[in-house]
Amino acid sequence: MFESLKAFPTDPILGISAAYAADASTDKVDVGVGVYRDETGQTPVMKAVRLATARVAAAETTKSYLPTSGNAGFNRAITELVLGLSHPAVVEGRAVTLQTPGGCGALRLAADLVHLVAPLSPVALSAPTWPNHPALLGGAGLTTVAYPYYDAVSRTLRFDAMLAFLETLPPGAVLLLQPSCHNPTGADLAPAQWEELIALVKRRSLLPLLDLAYQGLGEGLEADVHWLRRMTAEVPECLVTVSCSKNFGLYRERTGAVIYVGRSPVETQAVHTNLMMLARRMYSMPPDHGAALVATIWADAELRAAWQQELDGMRERLARLRRELATALAASLPGQEYSFIAAQRGMFSLLGLAPGVVEALRRDHHVYCAPDSRINIAGLSGIGIERLVAALVRLT
Repeated sequence: MFESLKAFPTDPILGISAAYAADASTDKVDVGVGVYRDETGQTPVMKAVRLATARVAAAETTKSYLPTSGNAGFNRAITELVLGLSHPAVVEGRAVTLQTPGGCGALRLAADLVHLVAPLSPVALSAPTWPNHPALLGGAGLTTVAYPYYDAVSRTLRFDAMLAFLETLPPGAVLLLQPSCHNPTGADLAPAQWEELIALVKRRSLLPLLDLAYQGLGEGLEADVHWLRRMTAEVPECLVTVSCSKNFGLYRERTGAVIYVGRSPVETQAVHTNLMMLARRMYSMPPDHGAALVATIWADAELRAAWQQELDGMRERLARLRRELATALAASLPGQEYSFIAAQRGMFSLLGLAPGVVEALRRDHHVYCAPDSRINIAGLSGIGIERLVAALVRLT
């Protein structure tokens, strides 16, 4: 049956991880795969997560399935964390949250929902975007198109071109936005740009799909969802996808959620039942462990405070590493502009390097970044910055 299949190309991002692991050099630097790393190069288990793990294990009395909608405590926590309890849609019963297997599961479930009711609606993705966005959304049968977002040469947002493109989308088109810490660029919209964008979305009757993967790692837990909350309060219908991989460090637990904000409680309930139907057809029930950890942390004031303190430390470290890298590059490569790195937010920055330079970084200097020259700021430390800068000096 399968003799006609050809070997599928290795995922370019995951291939970086494999190449890095196979490199015997003691001077290698990994700024490729998008996971948070501490100063030792490890992806740590957060202290609050360790404490919550012990509590969950001690209190657990069953391994029975969760309902298709997931862990109810987790869904309440995510609703409060993302939308806030005073959000009009929450107060009026027009918002519903459903647990999913990670942010990827949330994106695919949201795409399946759109395909169920409007299979011909295009999904507009930023250029560039996270490489798995087209696969997850296109895999549901939707057509994806790219809107201008970022110029890697000038290191600036292409906002006017973005608006001009969005004006051409038909009513009902899906617009995927990253509310904060844009992947892969690190460049977010300014407040005035968000105001214009919200007005356009309302005027053109677009459906926002807000992909929230880095809440708390940009400017703070509340600041990172400010414009998401504005969008979901002013636009009649919105979908939000949430990942707990970065801000709770639950990468391998695959913990995420999809949120729907609708016009009325009746409409929202109908969407909820259809989301559960689609989930039942795809994976049936989500895993509980990561969701139980988030619910436990959120319900306990001491654990929540410990988690937020550690998250704040992660965010502050990313900002410090950005400043240090920008300063080091400016000192070593005079005449070139690298202040954009310090001005951006989150884990990623797009350096705008030619493919040959990216290959030479890996081959000759043991520095591993994504093929498009996206670097994971969290993969740097003092010595990592030195090695990256020294390599770029030799190659520039």
